[in-house]
Amino acid sequence: MSEISPTARALRTLEILQNRPGATADELAERLGVTERAARRYVGILREAGIPVDSARGPGGGYRLRRGTRLPPIVFTQAEALGLVMAVLDGHPAATDAADSVGSALGKVIQALPEAVGKHAAALREHASGAPNRSRTRPDPSTTNALVAAVAARRRVLVTYHSESGKQWDAEVDPWAVVVRHGRWYLLCHSHLANAVRTYRIDRISAVTQTPHEFTPPEGLDPVAALETNLGTGWEYETRVVFDAPLDDVTPWIRPAMGKLAPLGDVCVLVGSTSNPLMYAQEFLAVVPFPFRVEEGDELRGAVAAVAQRFAAALAP
Repeated sequence: MSEISPTARALRTLEILQNRPGATADELAERLGVTERAARRYVGILREAGIPVDSARGPGGGYRLRRGTRLPPIVFTQAEALGLVMAVLDGHPAATDAADSVGSALGKVIQALPEAVGKHAAALREHASGAPNRSRTRPDPSTTNALVAAVAARRRVLVTYHSESGKQWDAEVDPWAVVVRHGRWYLLCHSHLANAVRTYRIDRISAVTQTPHEFTPPEGLDPVAALETNLGTGWEYETRVVFDAPLDDVTPWIRPAMGKLAPLGDVCVLVGSTSNPLMYAQEFLAVVPFPFRVEEGDELRGAVAAVAQRFAAALAP
């Protein structure tokens, strides 16, 4: 393992003082994993670099950055810088274009990097190309920010939602978490209208109003697991599909958004709901390589019939 350089530890000291003004030498030493004497030395390195660090003795004393201090730009290692560029391009391929808002922000970050590191990040951005993911959605940043603020403040919100079928409604919800899954942003929440857990795509939320009502999220909440469990529940059209195959064979083909799969004797049954029966039929059910029958859901039965007719027409002479 390579030894951490004094410069790296000095920068870590700067980060600690930004987040914990008034940290003592003992606290700095504990967080840095060094002696108090070494911690004071790293404070000295910061002062030699022109960063004003004030100190006070006695109870309540410690080190703090002087008010109005202009800090140097963030320093990235080459691996950190390349990893950041790769993550941005993976999530937003259009960031290769400087005219794109995310691309413009990425360009500013690269420009602020030291030349030795920045040239590699700039080359990666210039010569890498990304194919857009058609299933990926990008919600409005202000809507996302409003929801994250409500999650952090534990404040109930009133949201206006548009379903995929075109219906619109208002719902008062407790926003438990914002979850990114397979390129889509979701709000995991408790709906007071339905008195149940709901998962809303944030790109379909057109308005967010924070209320004065506070809430407490479930203890031990795992947002990703809860989202996976509830993706296929609460939509307009109920579905019930029986597959003529064992549960273990069918399970790999079932997405969480399709509903909950359960054994039914020697076969299995999928119970869920959807706001778009045609999409459910042609994108979800059509790829499952086992015989099935739709036992409930007239809308889904009609959608399956429409897909079947279209495929049968393709075989007509």
